[in-house]
Amino acid sequence: MPEADTGMAAAAYKDDLHLLEGAARQAGDLAMTYFGRNPETWFKGKAGVSPVSEADLAVDKMLAETLRVARPDYGWLSEETADDRSRLAHDHVFIVDPIDGTRAFLAGGDEWTVSVAVVATGRPVAGAVFCPVRDEMFLARSGGGAFLNGTSISVSGQRRIAGATLTGPHSVVANTDVLACGFVATDILRSLAYRLVTVAAGRVDVGAARGGPSDWDLAAADLLVQEAGGKLTDLSGQLLTYNRARTGHPALVAAPGGLIGPVRDALGGIIG
Repeated sequence: MPEADTGMAAAAYKDDLHLLEGAARQAGDLAMTYFGRNPETWFKGKAGVSPVSEADLAVDKMLAETLRVARPDYGWLSEETADDRSRLAHDHVFIVDPIDGTRAFLAGGDEWTVSVAVVATGRPVAGAVFCPVRDEMFLARSGGGAFLNGTSISVSGQRRIAGATLTGPHSVVANTDVLACGFVATDILRSLAYRLVTVAAGRVDVGAARGGPSDWDLAAADLLVQEAGGKLTDLSGQLLTYNRARTGHPALVAAPGGLIGPVRDALGGIIG
């Protein structure tokens, strides 16, 4: 890309990030009006085990109205909006999870988040992950670094598996084979986006997910990990590609750049 085009793109991503930040904070405020008040809830999906509430839909509607009006030429992919795949015709796409960690939200937990990103030609270029109860705003744009409440963040300096702290689902962090590798389990966080941004912030060394997460769980947090000096990859070492026809992803690991290879080697046969 010519230097002038690169500068124009960077400026556009800065504007997009400002838009995402405002929308995420507004979405968090709206979600908080339902939090702890027993919103109407039902189950979705083929298995009927994934909870969704009136709060998820209200936040989704608010984000769609705010973001799509501001960028009518961008595509749209949200966990709570029916996907007609018209987004595939767009180079730039909003990828949104109105409430990531709905189970935590409904149970009164404090780690659920609003996750919003802009993806350009398959990779995130601006992202915001907002945790309203903890008042934590994680922001990143391509080439611009990663920030928590305005302060620069970076992944940890851990370079060895032995003693590396690990976040993930219970089936991973409580796995005896995982712990035998030398990992140290941390508390269970019921928002995948929040797990990953704790890696970006250096609070935890390694994040892991079994197969099944979707674009909306990952896009914003992926950019935060990357801009904080880390990597989020599948078990073959590939970066993730977003806005494809299929939105699901295989098992994943996030870690500092110097640790990602050993982490994949250690966990690949366990979580894959």
